[in-house]
Order: sequence, then C-alpha cells, then structure tokens
Amino acid sequence: MSNQTTGSSQGTNAASRESLISFNSVDKIYGRDSAAEESVAALEDVNLDIERGEFVSVVGPSGCGKSTLLHMAAGILESTNGTVEINGIAVQSDEHQRNEVGLVFQHPVALEWRTVRKNLLLPVQILKENGEIEGDMDHYRERADDLISLVGLEGFESSYPNELSGGMQQRVTLTQALIYNPSVLLMDEPFGSLDAMTKGELNLELLRIWNETEKTILFITHDLDEAVFLSDRVVVLSPRPGQIVDEIEIDLERPRSEDTRGTERFVELATELRQHFKRL
Repeated sequence: MSNQTTGSSQGTNAASRESLISFNSVDKIYGRDSAAEESVAALEDVNLDIERGEFVSVVGPSGCGKSTLLHMAAGILESTNGTVEINGIAVQSDEHQRNEVGLVFQHPVALEWRTVRKNLLLPVQILKENGEIEGDMDHYRERADDLISLVGLEGFESSYPNELSGGMQQRVTLTQALIYNPSVLLMDEPFGSLDAMTKGELNLELLRIWNETEKTILFITHDLDEAVFLSDRVVVLSPRPGQIVDEIEIDLERPRSEDTRGTERFVELATELRQHFKRL
C-alpha cells in the first residue's frame, strides 16, 4: 500500500468522506487466459479509494498500467483478481449502471459528419436505445445547450469537428461525457496531444467545470505539473507491474488560477513529485 506524504487539506469539493470509486486488491494480467505465449502483469495489488467529489490524478512511468487502471473503472477491462466498485457496486456486475461514468480519452471522438450539438446527443441516443437512461430528448437537448454554454462553445452548435480547433474538439468530447450527468469522470490524458498554451487553458476550464458540477474525477497524465495543479491527491504507480508506491496530498488553495503555478508551494510539491520519480 502507499505511503502518505505531504499536505493535509482536501479541495473544497472533497469535503465528504464517502468513497465513490474503490479498487480492492486489484491485479491485471494480460495473456493469462489466452493463446499468448507469455502473460504480462500490468497491475498488482492496487488498493485505492476515491472520495465523492475528489479530484485524483494517477502518474507513473510509461507502461505502468495507468490507462489499464482507468479502463477497469470504466468497465472496458475486467480485473484478473480483486474488484473495482463505483458507489459500492462492482463495475462488472449486472447492477452497475453505465451512466454513472463519463469517459474522456486523449483524442477527440466526435463523428466528423455530425454537428457539435448532434455529437453531444449521440451518447444519450445510444444509452436510451439500450434502456440505460430515461427522459425525453427535449430534456437532453436543453442540457446540451447548457453544456455548450458551460464549456464556451456558443456559436459553434452547428459546426462540424473539422471546423474546430483541437482544444474546441476536446471541449466537445468533455461535454459528451457530461451529457447524461454521470457521477464520475474518467479522463485518460485528455490534454496530452495539445500544445502547452491550449492545455493550460483547458486545465483552468476543467477546474471551473469540476467546481460547478461537483463530479468525482480520476485523471491519468504524464505531466507532473498538470497533476499537481489540478488535483486534491496524486497517486504514484511503480514501473510494471504497477503498484501504488506513494500518494501525495495537494494542499494548494482553491480556487486555483494560472498564478498558482508560480507560488512557492506549487514549486515545492512539483519538485517533491519529481523526486518520487527518481526513486522509482
């Protein structure tokens, strides 16, 4: 299990002590039950609880199982041993509701032949067809308009993805994950392909949206400064097989701004996180 280090305060959205996402003695081994000549242990004995409303980032060297961890929380992958639970219900069980979780990948997933508004409504149409959400489409059309306003896409409702910048396309992807109002956002390096300036803008935008919507966020990143800037807590994974070797509480005041990155405390925390990596 992990060592608790720096800091003592949670972000304003993490006041509740209720655990919403739980990884319980989770292992993931690829190839064990297939025709593969060798099996690969991606994760080993992961125990992690994420509180309702908390923003937790996971960092670690390439290949350590960060994305695997997130994909198990999303139900895309099944753990080899142990359980992953959301709101006390195993993700792989029949009782789990897929609309509890919104998933944001690194690259935008908007369909090029659909407008912004129609791309936002696509997840709703799929979940309604599968009987996994209720409500009439007028409700979701109104919600789509609210989300377009929330992420600053007014005036682009009828635009197609190829008419948008990379940052704007990623805003569309974020609103797709929010459209059915999930409790949890799972974000797999969502800004990793963007330039530094756009990434910085979307970091601030994400914090604003998180503050307004009170979602629980599990965020995967290679960017250590980004992890410190965004998070209540940063979880550090070891090289493969990934194990939790540290958890760092981020006690930076909220709300955060671009000025936060220049504070002495931010520099201290970012430096400490880099020191953890040197020890891996």
